[in-house]
Amino acid sequence: MSEDDLKALQKDVSQKKRIATEWASQIHDLVEDRLLIDYATLPELAQRTHQACLDWAAAKARLDQASAG
Repeated sequence: MSEDDLKALQKDVSQKKRIATEWASQIHDLVEDRLLIDYATLPELAQRTHQACLDWAAAKARLDQASAG
């Protein structure tokens, strides 16, 4: 795998990590500021955060595999 390919994978990992962090931040804001008003949105936020973390983990595994081989 070329250096450019590895950089593209690293960029993808970083982007997916940022997205997961943004979803987690939304959960944090909900809990800190408006839990008793918007608690019904918590399951959807949790599911989206979980999916974003799975997407990050898959991208990280691809990067790790490409870096090792």
